[in-house]
Amino acid sequence: MAGKKSTKKNRSRKYLFVTGGVMSGIGKGVAASSIGAILEARGLKVTAIKIDPYINVDAGTMNPTEHGEVFVLDDGYETDQDMGNYERFLNVTLPSINYMTTGVVYQEVIRRERNLEYKGKNVQVVPDIPLEIIRRIETAAETANADVTIIEVGGTVGEYENILFIEALRMMKTKMPEDVFTVMVSYLPVPGHLGEMKTKPTQHASRTLNSVGVQADIIIARGEVALDQKRKEKIAIFCNVQPKHVISAPDANIYDVPLNFVRDELDDSLCELMGLKCNPKADLSEWKRFVTKSKNTKGEVKIAVVGKYFKSGDFLLSDVYISVLEAIKFSAYKLGVKPVIEYVSSRDFEKGGADLSFFKKFDGVLVPGGFGTTGIEGKIRVIEYVRKHKIPYFGICYGMQLAAVEFARNVAKMKDASTAEITPKAHERNIIDVMLDQKEKLEQGDYGGTMRLGAYPAKLKKGTHAIKAYGSEKISERHRHRYEVNPEFIPLLEEAGMIFSGTSPDGRLMEIAELPKKMHPFFVGVQFHPEFLARPLDPHPLFTAFIKAAKDKK
Repeated sequence: MAGKKSTKKNRSRKYLFVTGGVMSGIGKGVAASSIGAILEARGLKVTAIKIDPYINVDAGTMNPTEHGEVFVLDDGYETDQDMGNYERFLNVTLPSINYMTTGVVYQEVIRRERNLEYKGKNVQVVPDIPLEIIRRIETAAETANADVTIIEVGGTVGEYENILFIEALRMMKTKMPEDVFTVMVSYLPVPGHLGEMKTKPTQHASRTLNSVGVQADIIIARGEVALDQKRKEKIAIFCNVQPKHVISAPDANIYDVPLNFVRDELDDSLCELMGLKCNPKADLSEWKRFVTKSKNTKGEVKIAVVGKYFKSGDFLLSDVYISVLEAIKFSAYKLGVKPVIEYVSSRDFEKGGADLSFFKKFDGVLVPGGFGTTGIEGKIRVIEYVRKHKIPYFGICYGMQLAAVEFARNVAKMKDASTAEITPKAHERNIIDVMLDQKEKLEQGDYGGTMRLGAYPAKLKKGTHAIKAYGSEKISERHRHRYEVNPEFIPLLEEAGMIFSGTSPDGRLMEIAELPKKMHPFFVGVQFHPEFLARPLDPHPLFTAFIKAAKDKK
């Protein structure tokens, strides 16, 4: 469904900003991704940018329980989870220039000032910060050779944090009035005591946007239920948009959203509004097949995802593992089964905690990545249980490392085996240790640059689960970690039966660990994050192999 590359020379690039009104967390990222998907389906080349109004230079140091998943790009940049949505919906690989924070913008302006690149003139918040934002947006558009660049501005209109990004939008619109457009995604509540959808919050959001010199061209009305004609007309009048440019977006499965947008003729409106020569009709045939398959499954597989970041106060927070959860779904739908995913806190299974027989009801258990010591012994106990009871297991990053620790303790008889993440000074028993070239940085307190990040190649061994899944001896996967299997203990683990079925090309780093079928039907751990490359139309082969093993067990 990728758009055709434009051959028109010196064409006018279009920029479509997506802003939020009323409240955050209502699906701006999904709306922006879906807009990109439907424009691609009309034959256009599309790229997408996410702006986060944080002082953090990247998302790598943000607390996942506050910010959600950290998504890693091929080039190693740590970004917001919405970049994952863009890659999944557009089926593209995005570069780091497509993600920016307030921190990285200020950092670049200060770097240029220190290098005398402003030639001695006063450097001011306005216009120099918005100009740097505009430079980054235009660079991303040029890098992608895009017909349309979609820019999602984090937060909501009226927030102090994102005012400079809205100012950049205003400046771009003033300079290129025929090429810059704005979509506002706003929430329309239905208060329980009234039972009526209220438009006033959206009206206020629209006027707040107007107050900083920006007029929304299209309003996407999010709500629990569909927008009726009366309220569509009311929003059109009070927010100064055409009725056909008020798009109803009721709660739905996120993969239904592109189809719903086309049903509301949003693609027609955008092509007309931006003056684009689009294909006559959106080709979403592959997308429709995926959505249809996801709704017509036969049977189900029960998968436990055992992590430690699921709780945020009194609320469940699945966004921390959103790419993992979506990857499970894509592979399950490909195999024609419904995934029943249960979020399990590893803390509940620490010694003296809940009974591990709880996991008997599951067809597969997955332990995703993470950092720190909290809940780790609980994960190790869970891994031991599923190994002994032949329940299909898939460990990702920390999930692979802890599988190696558990195997060393209970099979290789190294009772005090550990990881440097838990026991940093016990090198003689850390079968998982920090990379040698990073130890100096850690000792100096430089934690920001101590991880292996982004895409790295690996080679696979014949006759293993890994090569059977991939169908190739050479792969490339994205990483985000600072610990590796300690080379000193590899012979010990291999002698006990563990197979390192994937390694770096030079054989120095262990990328995939698994158990042979005679020991377990499917027990695989990977040092990388395969979930970052899973797509709705192209599920990841390792997730598919895991779900198949779970389906076979059932």
